[in-house]
Amino acid sequence: MSGVRPPAVAGTFYPRDPAALAAEVRVLLEGAGEPEPPPPRALVAPHAGYVYSGPVAASAFRALTPLAGAIDRVVLAGPSHYIPFDGLALAPQRAFRTPLGEVELDPEGERLLRDLPEVAMLEAPHEREHALEVELPFLQTVLGSFRLVPLAVGDATPSEVARVFSRLDGGDGTLFVVSTDLSHYLDYDTAAARDEATARAILALDVDGVGVHDACGRVPLRGLLAYARARGWRARELDRRSSGDTAGGRDRVVGYGAYAFA
Repeated sequence: MSGVRPPAVAGTFYPRDPAALAAEVRVLLEGAGEPEPPPPRALVAPHAGYVYSGPVAASAFRALTPLAGAIDRVVLAGPSHYIPFDGLALAPQRAFRTPLGEVELDPEGERLLRDLPEVAMLEAPHEREHALEVELPFLQTVLGSFRLVPLAVGDATPSEVARVFSRLDGGDGTLFVVSTDLSHYLDYDTAAARDEATARAILALDVDGVGVHDACGRVPLRGLLAYARARGWRARELDRRSSGDTAGGRDRVVGYGAYAFA
């Protein structure tokens, strides 16, 4: 692996200036409330611009506070919004950069996945993708140093995603993060009802309960639910709102949810 993937959405989804970004993340985390035990083994967090989903994302990453310095590997999986492909895509670079600095990729994680047919090394799905990038400043702020396994997820089955997660699970030093928003561009009340049904499915670890229009990151989310069920984890909801609660009007909203698994 060589090269560094530069930030694609700094200055649009979140501040480009390092000091401004650090301050915004700090304010969002401080507004999220104190974390409750147990510390999570996995998280679901939204990935819109911080003005929209930042408060909800912060509630997920604030739960990691007790794990600062204890996480060696973060497996970060999210949808490929721009490039369709089959399976899951690792990035070929040695690091991802944000305005807060570089996050080294985990060569051991890449080695563990090398023989899986559903995993490929593809640069294109990562070039413009925001779903993974916007989570990194929160992870950098809360966890400090860690190695990253970034997975852009295309067309894959829940069992394929769960198998990838199983290969990468190094115990207490591994954190899984699935990046997804919930419903898209419904009116406020319709979105709230749909997101409530999706939340019930997530909390029940009901893979089939998450439909095609319920979450843009449905594929990695369903894989996480399958893996959590196999591991005997339980899910808890940390926050759920929409852009109609945080910024913007209520005619066409996007839903956001934060969930912890342990």
